[in-house]
Amino acid sequence: MSILIADDEVDIRNLVKLSLEEDGYTVATAGNGKEALHILMNQEIVLAILDINMPVMDGFTVLLKLREHSTIPVIFLTARSDEQDKVLGLGLGADDYLSKPFSISELVARVGAQLRRSNEYLSKPTTILRYGELTIDKERCCAYKDGTALELGAKEYKLLVHFMENPERVFTKRQLYQAVWDEENYYDDNTVMVHMSRLRSRIEEDSHRPHYLQTIRGIGYKLDNQGRR
Repeated sequence: MSILIADDEVDIRNLVKLSLEEDGYTVATAGNGKEALHILMNQEIVLAILDINMPVMDGFTVLLKLREHSTIPVIFLTARSDEQDKVLGLGLGADDYLSKPFSISELVARVGAQLRRSNEYLSKPTTILRYGELTIDKERCCAYKDGTALELGAKEYKLLVHFMENPERVFTKRQLYQAVWDEENYYDDNTVMVHMSRLRSRIEEDSHRPHYLQTIRGIGYKLDNQGRR
């Protein structure tokens, strides 16, 4: 799990990265808002430090999209010191706001304080699952692909959760039925195939050439995005 620093100024990214790493953190970096959002969607990030005036996508927009599926702490680190910008940033869901020029020791202290308060930093079972472009918020029972909500039935949602909790593991149809339908002594081969087909139609661009849900002939299925053709 990492902290993300997103800023279009290379010197600031490097300074913050070095300081956080010296304090024992793992750090990911991004030079624009679109790159930052991609990292937030596809990596285990526990806190984000965002500039507001970034190219491609500004920090406010990144925060809005992030808050659709995540409650991780966000600190704005920006040259925009106007009170209205601060009020707007905090109103959109930011947890802290630090204006440039800034004290690096103060920023590191604020990072530590936010992580101590963050539920996602505590040692408890995570409610967020991520795999490639897929994200599941188990607390809200919501699934997303590249930030867009997926319309899934109850069984398709449970199937996807089961696969994302066990990526790259092969499951037989019987195992899937027992896990999702919670029946030990009975299973319906056709029912599993029908719901797998429905799930594929929601998450795959082409269900005949799946990127995520791979069929292992004669055995069953697995979630594996290395199978793209």
